[in-house]
Amino acid sequence: MKFGKEFTSQMVPEWQGAYMDYEYLKTLLKEIHLFKLKTKPPQLTTNSHGLTRRLTLYRAFSGLTQRNTTTPRVSPSTNPDIESQPILVNSVKKPDGEFGLETMFLMTSDEGGEYELVYFRRLDDEFNKVIKFYRGKVDEVMKEAAVLNKQMDALIAFRIKVDDPHYEWPDSAKEMTRLASDVAASTASLAASTPGLKASKRVTVMDMIEEEISLEAQLDELSADREKGKREDEFIQELKEINSKNYDDKKVDSGNRGVQEELKPLNSKRAKRPAPLEILNHVIINNTLETPRSSIRGILNVPNQAELKFSKENLNKVEEQLKCAFVEFDHKLRLLKSYSFLNIMAFSKIMKKYDKITSRYASKSYMKMVENSYLGSSEEVVKVMDRVEATFIKHFSNSNRKKGLSILRPKAKRERHRVTFSLGFFAGCTITFIFALVVLIHARRLLKKEGQEQYMVTMFPLYSLFAFIVLHMFMYAANIYFWRRYRVNYPFIFGFKEGSALGYREVLLVAFGFAVLALASILANLDMEMDPKTGDYQRFTELLPLGVVVLALVIIVCPFNIIFRSSRFFLLTCAFHCICAPLYKVALADFFLADQLTSQVQAFRSVEFYICYYGSGGYAHRDSSCSSNDMNRTFHYIVAIIPYCSRLLQCLRRLVEEKDGMQGLNGLKYFATIVAVTTRTMYSRSRDSTEWYIIAWAASGVAAAFGTYWDLVLDWGLLQRNSKNRWLRDKLLIPHHSLYFGAMILNVLLRFAWLQTVLDFQVSFLHKQTLITIVASLEIIRRGIWNFFRLENEHLNNVGKYRAFKSVPLPFHYDEDEDKEG
Repeated sequence: MKFGKEFTSQMVPEWQGAYMDYEYLKTLLKEIHLFKLKTKPPQLTTNSHGLTRRLTLYRAFSGLTQRNTTTPRVSPSTNPDIESQPILVNSVKKPDGEFGLETMFLMTSDEGGEYELVYFRRLDDEFNKVIKFYRGKVDEVMKEAAVLNKQMDALIAFRIKVDDPHYEWPDSAKEMTRLASDVAASTASLAASTPGLKASKRVTVMDMIEEEISLEAQLDELSADREKGKREDEFIQELKEINSKNYDDKKVDSGNRGVQEELKPLNSKRAKRPAPLEILNHVIINNTLETPRSSIRGILNVPNQAELKFSKENLNKVEEQLKCAFVEFDHKLRLLKSYSFLNIMAFSKIMKKYDKITSRYASKSYMKMVENSYLGSSEEVVKVMDRVEATFIKHFSNSNRKKGLSILRPKAKRERHRVTFSLGFFAGCTITFIFALVVLIHARRLLKKEGQEQYMVTMFPLYSLFAFIVLHMFMYAANIYFWRRYRVNYPFIFGFKEGSALGYREVLLVAFGFAVLALASILANLDMEMDPKTGDYQRFTELLPLGVVVLALVIIVCPFNIIFRSSRFFLLTCAFHCICAPLYKVALADFFLADQLTSQVQAFRSVEFYICYYGSGGYAHRDSSCSSNDMNRTFHYIVAIIPYCSRLLQCLRRLVEEKDGMQGLNGLKYFATIVAVTTRTMYSRSRDSTEWYIIAWAASGVAAAFGTYWDLVLDWGLLQRNSKNRWLRDKLLIPHHSLYFGAMILNVLLRFAWLQTVLDFQVSFLHKQTLITIVASLEIIRRGIWNFFRLENEHLNNVGKYRAFKSVPLPFHYDEDEDKEG
């Protein structure tokens, strides 16, 4: 793979604009190359046979020629004469106070020098952009590291209070002074006895919280020195000088363990550094867990309990939150390290291309300045990464390095062959079952049987539920495929745990597996005639649709780690938040799922039909009275508006919390849709009513126009007149603009699929239930198209704000004012 493609593939998607514009610099180099070809075209040479050929531009052999030349060209690094150097790179202070590089091109008098001058100016702009972004991000992580330091201080103190509730901060100043003087004396004697030993620098950021006294840390340091080559007798002698004691020869021979035994008297009152327990006076535990109870308390202005409760339960919650914070922080550090490495590599590659095209030696001097700059020489990120790793391993994995790193840096999810194999197997079974179903219907002439009408009224609504679910999963799998292709960071947008996001193969596997169960159930119950003796259908086969639904629900709520448990539980959590919409803080995944449910109105009605059909007990003889039952008709209205009500309540919650007027307008859109669905349902029940006909037309037209405008302008960010891409956005992921216009037109057409309900379209060769299913499927397809462009717009908003990390709530809240006073 060429470096340009590798460079693009390794970018952090949300930081694309902050990376060096490698492709643009390549175009500038191509212009320089074309100019040189025009002004100095390759010469033609004639061999002994009279044939002419061009001098090759590749694999040129120049070693012998350079050896024989009397005035060889010298690299700027070896020639002190400034006139022989093509560039001069200086560090300058910008008007905004930032330092950057400024390259002076010294060969402007050469032919085509103006092209090279433009190249170096753009190169400097790119470098200054990169270094400014990098410095800003490093400052952010250093501030975050300081915050995590305080959180760790509070955690250690909290642990001690949980382990020993009666533990108090030592009151004896003399005892503290004595311990401090012992440590100071030990350090001084160590420095005096080992002049070659460097004094360790004080680590101010992400310093690992030591629970042992300083002498133990010194022993660890001396152990490291001994591993580097120091003789054992010198090491033991240093320990003797530190502690001013005579050690028993047997204990000395036992190495560190013997030394630890001799140090026990010094640590008799506690072998731990006194924990800063007074820090607990300045902190409270953040109530980060969102529950319906906390929401109600917030509405009623009931103050939350701020008193610290030193219990195991609270300690586990605090540790779990800090674990998540450390994992996210380490991920941020690794991305910053990758950002620095990739950009330095890009500058090196582009300068080598420049040298090759112009036959100059500018890359060495330029890269020397790059490596000496903040981007190349700064070690803050690497040091903090080491401290984060050491802290996490010690305090969250019981010093088990392998376990700690597996949590801190989980391995990337690999594609498994068994997933591909299973996907192919179930896809083949699905195609086979569909073929068998078509053959059976035609061979047995089931469409002309007397029981065909009753089958379509009762059984078809049951099986159409499976079609809706499978179609929606197919659309979601297609969304994932194209999100990945166009580098939309959907796991970050949805908030999936690292490594738990499903790929399109996994989603298709689940979809085809469910389709196989549904089709097998249909084939087993493809019976149009009842038993003439009993007047009933076979009870076992009539229960098959219900069995498939129950099996699917059991798999979804299964607590065992099978069939993508993390994804199932994530779905259940979002669904529960949708049900309790106003009582939970609304995340993107929550309202995204609620939007999906608004396109599954017919599926909700199928579920309601399941309850009525099997609850009444008339399934054995396919009783179709549910469609005419008054209670069922009432629920027919209610079920249709449930998803829209959930979405409306989410908008109201966001309006109150975020004080965003657009959320109020969004809620008004869903309210208009509720009115439209209700009026259309009422009209479908009373076809002869002119009043309901007019009301349904008006309400549906307003809701469709409102929803279409919201989709195209606000959710997709399109229809912008002043955009550089006319009627689209300034930034687009898909290079073919016609796809955006096609999607907009299709969205408008599918938005008005409700016309079938009002105008009562009838197709001679389609049953009414079949037509309802087709219209509902078109809405699901519209939603699938909406999904891609909705997340594309969200991703581009993140890119514009360089938002690549999710905010992780911290367990402790510091009272800064009290902290300063203390």
